Amino acid sequence: MSDPGSAGGSRIKNPTTLAVLATAQFVMVLDTTVMNVSISQVVHDLHTSVSMVQLAITAYTLVMAAAMLTGAKLGDIWGRRRAFAIGLGIYGVGSLTTALSPNVTVLLIGWSLVEGLGAALVIPAIAALTALNYSGRERALAFGLLGGVAGAGAAVGPLVGGFVTTAWTWRVVFASETLAVAVILVFFVRRMRADRLSSRPDLDVVGAALSAAGLALVVFGILKISVWGLFKPVGALTIGGTEITPFGLSVVPFLIAAGLVVIGAFARWEQRVDRKGGTPLLRPDLLRVPQLRAGLSMVLSQYLILAGTFFVIPLYLQLVLGEDALHTGLKILPISLAMMLTALLGPRLATRMSPRRVVQIGLAFLFVSIIGLMATISPSLASVAFAASLAGFGAGIGLVISQLGNVVMSSVPESRSSEAGGVQGTAQNLGQSLGTALIGAVLLTALTTGFQDNVRADSSIPPQVQQQIATGSEQGIQMVSKSQAESIAKDAGLSQQEVNTVVSHYTDAQIAALKRALLAASLFALVGLWFARGLPGEALGSASTATEGEAAAPAGEPAPVPQP
Repeated sequence: MSDPGSAGGSRIKNPTTLAVLATAQFVMVLDTTVMNVSISQVVHDLHTSVSMVQLAITAYTLVMAAAMLTGAKLGDIWGRRRAFAIGLGIYGVGSLTTALSPNVTVLLIGWSLVEGLGAALVIPAIAALTALNYSGRERALAFGLLGGVAGAGAAVGPLVGGFVTTAWTWRVVFASETLAVAVILVFFVRRMRADRLSSRPDLDVVGAALSAAGLALVVFGILKISVWGLFKPVGALTIGGTEITPFGLSVVPFLIAAGLVVIGAFARWEQRVDRKGGTPLLRPDLLRVPQLRAGLSMVLSQYLILAGTFFVIPLYLQLVLGEDALHTGLKILPISLAMMLTALLGPRLATRMSPRRVVQIGLAFLFVSIIGLMATISPSLASVAFAASLAGFGAGIGLVISQLGNVVMSSVPESRSSEAGGVQGTAQNLGQSLGTALIGAVLLTALTTGFQDNVRADSSIPPQVQQQIATGSEQGIQMVSKSQAESIAKDAGLSQQEVNTVVSHYTDAQIAALKRALLAASLFALVGLWFARGLPGEALGSASTATEGEAAAPAGEPAPVPQP
């Protein structure tokens, strides 16, 4: 292991390992954002529908969330470096399959299933290998860099996806991922420090099945909020032509409740395995570590804010302003640049102030910047103010993410780094799912009610047209461009004057709904400030934080050594 003291908090003595881990991290995050901006070309190339491509995106998140804890435990069984290599190999096979997909079925297998399973092995291993290869200030800097890379991947993804899709084809992105994975496996993995396993625990198969089923049900339910509604049915799960609406309600709360019941059964099973001296998938004592709980809460809330805001901003740029995928990526580039700079700055700030204070500063940046974005949302783009607000948002995300990896991984001994990496990856996926679902639900609900209210309040619209619009929007309406809205209104048989009036009300409702969705994201930033109170109040490795990992250490295992 490198000497942390010589790093001085300003450089990494083993940059090759960090570069490999950062590249893998970037590829994992890039994947989803690229697919999001390439939907229309994927639909055209595979002769499928938008809903089927959205299913593939949803399934990718589901597989990762459901398999994350199992992937982390396999890292304990195989060794973290070996799990990292196997996961990358699986991911590369999935990327190649996706690049060569002749139809959407193969896309679902290659991207959603195979890549998702590979990512479930790689993501916990990245966290564990970082903790294994670095310590002290080097570890803080390494996690800060990885956090910045993760955030930058989310921000740069639309730009990369938009450019490659426009210039060539979306298949090039996935083929490039296969090449990147092959280079890492052939030339770099063996240079990384391998962990020496004193024993190889057994895999808790029952626990793995229960955790996968429970997390899959919860995440799937959350992701379907904007499609099926939270309580009142908007759409409906349809099986054999029959709509499933239990007791006249959306199926979503029943899916989430079923998932929570299964997760409860998983917790009871893990306690039983632990009492009998077995090796549970997730030791129950892990989540009783205060520093770990605080870190996971912040991971979840941070990715909720990030995913929710990234759901809103592209919709504004593409559907309201009419930007294409490439220009959408260029417009949000300030987020990526600011995120990378502050992610580098974050670990250095951590040598002068506590993670709690750095995170609170980052959340304050987030809150102010999201309010700034709200102020700039209009039918025409206020370029300077919009770019400044995006940069502030990126700075806030970078500061927060720069701290969380180190907070989580420093709360447990090295031997439990895979477990901690697994729950961190699960919290990240849950946060992303919640952000997209909740902010998306706020947006679509506000759009529907705002449009209906605008139409009802306009006496120039004939009563029969008002009733026609009210009936047609009972199940909610979607975000579409102005030209699409005009086509829909014309197809409904409205006169040109009525079309112009209705479309004007719709675009006004769009602006108001986008602002309301961003307001919801800003409130989550305030909630994050509350959770941040549980983060360490002193620099990690000080005397008062040295005992944080003790509660996570099993009997007979030493607590983590305090880091300078």
